[in-house]
Amino acid sequence: MRLRRKRWRWRAFRKRRQLTPVANRTAQIRSSDILLFSTFRNEDVRLPYFLKYYREMGIDHFLMVDNASDDGGREYLAQQPDVSLWTTDHSYKRARFGVDWLNWLQSRYGHKHWCLTVDPDEFFIYPFCDTRPIRGLTDWLDASAIRSFSAMLLDMYPKGRIDETLYRKGDNPLDIASWFDSGNYSIYRNPTYGNLWIQGGPRSRLFFEDEPWRAPALNKIPLVKWHRRYAYISSTHMLLPRGLNLTYDEWGGEKASGMLLHTKFLDTFGAKASEELSRSQHYAASQEYKAYAAGLKDNPDLWCKWSEKYINWRQLEILGLMSKGNWA
Repeated sequence: MRLRRKRWRWRAFRKRRQLTPVANRTAQIRSSDILLFSTFRNEDVRLPYFLKYYREMGIDHFLMVDNASDDGGREYLAQQPDVSLWTTDHSYKRARFGVDWLNWLQSRYGHKHWCLTVDPDEFFIYPFCDTRPIRGLTDWLDASAIRSFSAMLLDMYPKGRIDETLYRKGDNPLDIASWFDSGNYSIYRNPTYGNLWIQGGPRSRLFFEDEPWRAPALNKIPLVKWHRRYAYISSTHMLLPRGLNLTYDEWGGEKASGMLLHTKFLDTFGAKASEELSRSQHYAASQEYKAYAAGLKDNPDLWCKWSEKYINWRQLEILGLMSKGNWA
């Protein structure tokens, strides 16, 4: 495992040459700052609310990688005073779906910082997020000697056809995609890396109904007290060293955990899925996007009679989807 980690770190070091700085403001990062890392392509419509949400949460600085956007998103981010931005037109797939780029930036700028790694359509929530900023969580994790914090990806969707409601720039996507599956999840332990592997939800029941084992993984470890020797292995699903993946209690108790509210299913999704399918830059020969293309022909209604409307984090804890553990 140590050799694997060295390999991924060396790979990230080599891939650094693919990144061209657009606005490097990392000199203003303070030693106590909480950082957010993200890659994106053509997400201009999402970026204003994304920044607003995480600024209000308490993120101090954003480190973003643009993968050849042509919709104005790069230009928008370059003007933001708390954003450092790099761009690249190299292959997303050959950079291990952006992991190599972010591993390099985390190694270079994230050392000894709490680092949150999310996509522009993911919104992190955690216990007491309605009353405590993210620094309240990281202070507690520091005091508890916990280095990593897990969050299950929860697919959010509207009630009705995906294309019925227009998403406008700056809007809260959760005002449209406010429903989720309260059950229908499977979980097992990865014997190699020790992380939990979770699948299910609307993508599994609608797009992978006949092959649920091919459904996207929903387990993530997005919040880490970073060290330059760490490395993400597959998106934010797992890391090395392996100890960072043990974010659950093996003895029958509960460790605190969060959620990533995943707002992929807006009216913009059909065009996005078509673009990504044509680019063929995603995992497993883009089989996920092939399933989306087949399932989205009629803009289906993802809602079902077991769907729940999102209220707050306490609702998700009651449903057993996240936990406050022993954080009071």
